[in-house]
Amino acid sequence: MTAVSALPTRQALIAAGERPRRFGSWYVAEHRIRSMRAYATTLIVTSFANPAVYLFALGIGLGSLVNRSSGGGLGYLAFVAPALIASAAVTVAGEEFTYPMMMGFKWNPIFFAMNAAPISAYQIVNGMVIAALARILPTAAVYFVIMVLFGAAPSGVAVVQVLTAALTGLAVGLVIMPYTASIEEDKGQMAMIQRFGILPMFLFSGTFFPLTQLPVGLQWIGWISPLWHGTQLGRVFNYGMVEPAWLTVIHLVYLLALCAVGWRLARRVFARRLNK
Repeated sequence: MTAVSALPTRQALIAAGERPRRFGSWYVAEHRIRSMRAYATTLIVTSFANPAVYLFALGIGLGSLVNRSSGGGLGYLAFVAPALIASAAVTVAGEEFTYPMMMGFKWNPIFFAMNAAPISAYQIVNGMVIAALARILPTAAVYFVIMVLFGAAPSGVAVVQVLTAALTGLAVGLVIMPYTASIEEDKGQMAMIQRFGILPMFLFSGTFFPLTQLPVGLQWIGWISPLWHGTQLGRVFNYGMVEPAWLTVIHLVYLLALCAVGWRLARRVFARRLNK
């Protein structure tokens, strides 16, 4: 007669849940990063091709015209490159903080399965942020390497803009996250975020020319835009752009404040939706 194994004790069950409770955020991040393998080739190709194309077009094409007309001084490519690296981070954030949130709640409701295990709503939020950062940082790093190859990073501390670009991407993504996590039916909201949020931010944040060149009635878009603040920070580190120290501090504090507020709101939305 085969002996029936005893059921796990209460202590064994509690012990089995300790590890997920402790490292739940990293498990969620691992799950999301592993799911990226389905389109890893596309991510790798675009990470190298996009900066090369943009920097070549602006450095060799438009940049040469601007440099000729300006009569020397700072090269146009060094001016625009910090905006491009920050924009790349924002683009990745726009991808990672939109459809994956909808998927986790609706199309492939893995968030509910995670929450049924000893993983809290807060850990799910943290894990998704970690996974997004795992895409944003390498994207910014590759962009910076290509900037160096094109001679668009003249300062000795230009590498710091990899971090400022990542912070900019997180600031945008964490502002988007509470909203996309609250959506129950897809009615084109993600496309509207891209069309009426990220695209105008790219066009009106002093990306290709100083913000002061815009009409005063449109400059407010740049003032509230995380991309403008991230771009200005990048320019300070990339070529030593001269601006008051208090303004540089405002750029940094503004981005950090957006991250903190967005993160807190996202945790609240996730907790409310998962604990219905």
